[in-house]
Amino acid sequence: MDMTFDSLRPYLDQAFAHRLNPDSASHQTLSGSSHEEALRLFNGFYEGAPSLVLDIYGRTLVIHDYTDQPNNELIADVVQHTRKSFNWLQAGILKTRNGTSPEDKRGRLIFGSRPDRKIKEHGVWYAIDLTMNRDAGFYLDTYNLRKWLLENVRGKSVLNTFAYTGSLGVAAFAGGASSVIQTDLNRIFLNLAKDSFSLNNFPIQKQNFIAQDFFPAVSRFKTGKQTFDCVIIDPPFFSSTSRGKVDLEHESERLINKIRPLINDGGYLIAINNAVFLSGAEYMHSLEKLCKDGYLSIRELVPVPEDFIGYDRISSPITDPAPFNHSTKIAILDVKRK
Repeated sequence: MDMTFDSLRPYLDQAFAHRLNPDSASHQTLSGSSHEEALRLFNGFYEGAPSLVLDIYGRTLVIHDYTDQPNNELIADVVQHTRKSFNWLQAGILKTRNGTSPEDKRGRLIFGSRPDRKIKEHGVWYAIDLTMNRDAGFYLDTYNLRKWLLENVRGKSVLNTFAYTGSLGVAAFAGGASSVIQTDLNRIFLNLAKDSFSLNNFPIQKQNFIAQDFFPAVSRFKTGKQTFDCVIIDPPFFSSTSRGKVDLEHESERLINKIRPLINDGGYLIAINNAVFLSGAEYMHSLEKLCKDGYLSIRELVPVPEDFIGYDRISSPITDPAPFNHSTKIAILDVKRK
């Protein structure tokens, strides 16, 4: 991190002020907060320190350090200053992207004794395990999509592919979906989705949490002629298994075409692409190409919350995300069937 704390502090203070301002354009602020929510406190890439990100989950501070050579003294100053600004913080975790051990990358407790294990958003509880993976296991950029699901899937059957820890599926069920099936290759991640169901007193049906690779899972639904009113596809940027490859930069159309047959007439396809090197215009071109046959149409684009991106933006994104507002590009498409 090529800066001193004295040079970093004004950027932090400016970012903190936005998150504390009750009149902020943020989706939520920490003013009058019950300290149960989660939000981005500082996005250094845009707000003045490209290798530093601060998030809050309940009363836990999560620091993401992306530097090549971590500066422990600087991190200590950041922690001290943040705790002074938010004296209700009870725990802190440091995730060092280029750390020497898996534990450094997944995160180490640097103050407090117990990180938060749940957060509340739009009145819904979500179980979290902040050191389970290199990220925090709960994606703050899809806040507005969870709100959309709460408001638009009542009575509908939902399939959440690449579900990870299942927050989108939890939001769908909280929104009154008639059924929600979540699929992910990793059973440990899906167990956290079950914990979220338990927190909200939702019934857990084990057959609706499928630990399986995307490609055979989709084939299984096709073979069983099982279709859904809403399918969510939120794949990782790049992954490869023995069953197939996911490459969001080059193959979004192929993945979407895989799941189109699973969607009922009049249903929704929710497509998420978080490839930072894929511009918004390129992704829109892919979606518009898919819509040419008349059986898909773009209903709306869901923005990423302003606090997640940052307010006083000093840096520019790697590629222009327009017409989206961030490299996390979320599109909701209407589906017609022959």
